[in-house]
Amino acid sequence: MADASTVTIRTRKFMTNRLLQRKQMVVDVIHPGLANVSKIEMREKLAKVFKSETDLVFPFGFRTQFGGGRSTGFVLVYDSMDAAKKFEPKYRLARQGLVEIKRIARKQRKERKNRNKKLHGTEKAKGKKAKKSND
Repeated sequence: MADASTVTIRTRKFMTNRLLQRKQMVVDVIHPGLANVSKIEMREKLAKVFKSETDLVFPFGFRTQFGGGRSTGFVLVYDSMDAAKKFEPKYRLARQGLVEIKRIARKQRKERKNRNKKLHGTEKAKGKKAKKSND
């Protein structure tokens, strides 16, 4: 079986995006004998190539070609952590553990939605209780 040392990473369509303070590129990963390469390994190798920290490398959208042995995806390498947090979507930051997304339980969201149906106008924003009519 092949190991991680046989993995080859090639970049295409490289572009330095000064406006978003990053380098962006399409990456071809050749990995014969392996199902795929983990994003963590890829981040480490690309960080070494681009002389950056692993936290500033964001690989995503990888698809393995039919038959295996080759994957293609997209990588963004930010200049600083501030730029990454400013321009990168929250879900990608959460994937790398840089941001914690707090979610309210599904049942609580539904109950709040249904309570708000009984309110009118600005009461919804304030979250006041629904008035019961004594007709």
